[in-house]
Amino acid sequence: MPRILLAECKQEISSFNPIIGDYDNFTINRGPELLAYHQDKETELGGALHVFATDPEIETVPIYGARAPSAGPLAQKDFDRIAAELLDAIKPHVEGADAVFFAMHGAMGCTEELDPEGYLLQELRKLTGAQIPIVITQDLHGILTARMLEHTNGLAIYHTYPHVDFADTGRRAAELLLKVLNGAEPVVARVRVPALVRGDELITASGVYGESIRYAQALEQQPGILAAGMMIGNPFTDVPELCSQAVVVADGDEDVARSEALQMAADFWSRREKMQPALIDIEDAVARASDYDGPVIFTDAADAPSSGATGDSNALVAALRDGGYRGKVLAPLVDAPAVYMAHDAGLGATIPVVLGGSLDSRFPPLDLEVEVVQLGDGEYPSESWGTPEHAGHTAVLQCDNLTIVCVSRSVRFIDRSVFIAHDLDAKDYDLIVVKSPHCQWQFFDEWADANLNIDAPGSTSANLPTLGHSACQRPMYPLDPDVAFEPHAEIFA
Repeated sequence: MPRILLAECKQEISSFNPIIGDYDNFTINRGPELLAYHQDKETELGGALHVFATDPEIETVPIYGARAPSAGPLAQKDFDRIAAELLDAIKPHVEGADAVFFAMHGAMGCTEELDPEGYLLQELRKLTGAQIPIVITQDLHGILTARMLEHTNGLAIYHTYPHVDFADTGRRAAELLLKVLNGAEPVVARVRVPALVRGDELITASGVYGESIRYAQALEQQPGILAAGMMIGNPFTDVPELCSQAVVVADGDEDVARSEALQMAADFWSRREKMQPALIDIEDAVARASDYDGPVIFTDAADAPSSGATGDSNALVAALRDGGYRGKVLAPLVDAPAVYMAHDAGLGATIPVVLGGSLDSRFPPLDLEVEVVQLGDGEYPSESWGTPEHAGHTAVLQCDNLTIVCVSRSVRFIDRSVFIAHDLDAKDYDLIVVKSPHCQWQFFDEWADANLNIDAPGSTSANLPTLGHSACQRPMYPLDPDVAFEPHAEIFA
């Protein structure tokens, strides 16, 4: 009976977020708790569990899970605590284990350790030895490192952006792991591409990046190919191996893995200029906002908590107010002090608040007099997957034409969840601020007249040359004007 250990450690960070993350940001699941959380959910482990459940001979042993919303770099001492807990939890179960399934993101980062996932896999391999296969999952925004590849036997990578294939990625990783247990011999080829990309062309269903993804998916259907993917990294996780990379996992055939990875990388490089954002100046966007008959979206990707930003930017709200925009505005904001003031004052109170910039000092505070129209506990399901969101105490504040939904804890604003939780229908507003680079089509773009991608300040700005990268390899497109690409495949077996 194959005995498979299950583990998870997931977080994406922005190195440019000034707030250091800590242990309390993480949800920790131990043993059966991990199984209970992921069973029948649209997650990587949920997809893997479905595969393993089809064979009664397979025994799954849930060990430890740690996952957190995107944030700034994780304090080293807090990562050390998570690493110790995870490894201590696995150690008693290694004897008698046949494999390890490990769900990861790929874009973690600490104040000292810049490759925490590689560290975890390195230390895990010391426990398991070379004979026990380890298979991981990766976000296509992950930064797959040499150390991660040296200590794993294979991986599956997301194929969709916006991400809707968590469970499918887990399924593919689980099937790969079973193939390894049945004798497959994975050979991984990766080709690092010195390019960082953002913008609408990354939407896999419609953009040119989707051509790379479909190439990888076609490879996965070929005999002898175990997995493939085109990873674009997270340009906000400024670490030495940050880049885009083509990855192909073949069954024992180094030449096939190498040639296909080189081809995928070359195709991606040829499209790099198309995969850059079309950004609109804030003042120009405000001036154009009244030109539309229906709702208009202001995308504030520079302050996207799902990408690692603080979520407390008031830049667009301030610009709309200063620019005299009179339409009804709906905007989310991470601002714990304002929420606590609202709860102290009570429902229906009118109070002066200082909104925005409570975490990131680049945003000058905005003085407003607001009415407290709703208060909440911040517990609600995500619209995207039904998984729980924990936003802390919340408050809906009204100031003239501005409706601002404030949360005290950073959460993903990748859909309408935070609005729905407060019985607010985004379609009832003339302008909606969305703090996410892209959302699923039906949430906003399907019914809005326009979606303007604003060139705003923030730690996840798509205007990449303005961020100040210092750790990643250089030259790197588009951070540098002249970048040559000489493709080389690295082989891991």
